[in-house]
Amino acid sequence: MLHQLVRRKPADADARAKWQVVDFSALPALPAADEAYCCLGTTIRLAGSQAAFRAVDFDAVLGFARAALAAGVRRFAVVSALGAGPRSASFYNRVKGEMEAAMATLGFDSVVIARPSLLAGEREALGQPSRAGEQWALRLSAPFAGLIPKSVRPIQARTVARAMVAALHEARPGVRFVESAELQDLGR
Repeated sequence: MLHQLVRRKPADADARAKWQVVDFSALPALPAADEAYCCLGTTIRLAGSQAAFRAVDFDAVLGFARAALAAGVRRFAVVSALGAGPRSASFYNRVKGEMEAAMATLGFDSVVIARPSLLAGEREALGQPSRAGEQWALRLSAPFAGLIPKSVRPIQARTVARAMVAALHEARPGVRFVESAELQDLGR
């Protein structure tokens, strides 16, 4: 059974999965599982402050990972960001990099860290607001998509999801960083 922990249930929620709306700052005990996928994330603008952004993109992600580990999960995949690094000058990428470094210390057998470039997909269907800057960048890049290197080309969220599953099912021990170009290939 697929369990999906969400901050809010999407309107088109797949009935084949068990959906549970949770507060990620106070997670309940999780059901036993072999693997877990974390796609939590926000923007500083939507969160309202750097502290609120960090509460989601670092604290909630690590809280979920720890809860998954306590539930017996041995393989874990998480979405990060292109350019993430704990020493990044960009606050957004620095927090993502700090999350990545923390994930590496938790003790999972396998960790997949996906680093997609600009994510494309239906945000409204997930109850998320449209992001004007992203929409503008996606429209401008669409005619040239084949010319843009895969490492920075916008990527569909569903492609990232398929790639995360494929990478995690390879069950390589340790931490594996999957950059956007490889996500494009794995997620086909």
